[in-house]
Amino acid sequence: MNRFTLPRDIYFGENSLEVLKTIKGKKAVIVTGGSSMKKFGFLDKVEAYLNEAGIEVKHITGVEPDPSVDTVMSGAAVMREFEPDLIISIGGGSPIDAAKAMWIFYEYPEFTFEQAVIPFGIPDLRQKAKFIAIPSTSGTASEVTAFSVITDYKAKIKYPLADFNLTPDVAIIDPSLAQTMPPKLTAHTGMDALTHALEAYVAGLHSYFSDPLAMQAITMIKENLVKSFEGNVEARNEMHMAQCLAGMAFSNALLGISHSMAHKIGGVFHVAHGLANAILLPHVIDFNKKSCGDRYATIARTLKLAGNTDDELINSLTDMIKDLNKTLNIPLSFSENGMTKEEFDANLDFIAENALKDACTGSNPRSINLDEMKKVLTCSFTGEKVNF
Repeated sequence: MNRFTLPRDIYFGENSLEVLKTIKGKKAVIVTGGSSMKKFGFLDKVEAYLNEAGIEVKHITGVEPDPSVDTVMSGAAVMREFEPDLIISIGGGSPIDAAKAMWIFYEYPEFTFEQAVIPFGIPDLRQKAKFIAIPSTSGTASEVTAFSVITDYKAKIKYPLADFNLTPDVAIIDPSLAQTMPPKLTAHTGMDALTHALEAYVAGLHSYFSDPLAMQAITMIKENLVKSFEGNVEARNEMHMAQCLAGMAFSNALLGISHSMAHKIGGVFHVAHGLANAILLPHVIDFNKKSCGDRYATIARTLKLAGNTDDELINSLTDMIKDLNKTLNIPLSFSENGMTKEEFDANLDFIAENALKDACTGSNPRSINLDEMKKVLTCSFTGEKVNF
């Protein structure tokens, strides 16, 4: 038996933030990251709509990129004191992920982070609060997923928390928020979204329900990412929808080793997650094609890429990704991104071992061992093609 889970309600399109006027509740905690949502007026707008609905508001601000265990635990403590019946997060993937994790420890104070990292082992939420997510970036799709990525800085490991309990109750996809992204963030989040969609299409739990979402996202991203990077308003709007479709696909089909390695590289070197995925993705496709080459070829045909055989089509797909990276000013290897061989060699075993244990590895279409993981990582460092 399989399962397909989405938020109960997804509000999307122009002025969809206004739905907050109709939300039922007494107290809401709003979790945000940096100052951009305040700067552009969205935070004030959210609070005004909630006040109009008669809801008391408290803020948790300053969630850092790659949110930490400490940030999560301190936020949960604030929630336990305030006792909200609504948790609302507005911003990029980091504040939404952090708020999801805070939600766990708000409702279950005795639960431990060590327990939370066990996939699909989180107790039933919604005992005290419901969750509303409002994304401002077009990449992570945390607003519709069953995942939250939290970093243990002491251990130098990014952990993906995975449980359908973490799927928000309401997602508000208002494209006006995405217009605030700078070009570099647009590039990195866009490539993260493409990785989500491509990995979901070949992942272990892909299905008749997830495949159309993943393919539609891939098509929209190919058509709109570069124009979005260049600042085209309509392309930004389209990307905001595409990344959400990709999120709905991967939350149910799951992901693969691009994300396993990106999590662990990010934990050690603090490489931006979308950047890491963009570098890794062509190498992972070349590794996985022995198990699911026909599905990669189907993607290439749908995108009308060149090639007669599956191998030719897959090469066109990886070439397309590399061309996208070049256009978006993303390096093609970690060495090109500034990582030294000494740094890479010193951390290779640690990264590979922990990537093998990552929650995303089990759903990769081709099984992988430690030696193979190290080889794929090495190719992503040097830029050499995976041929094993």
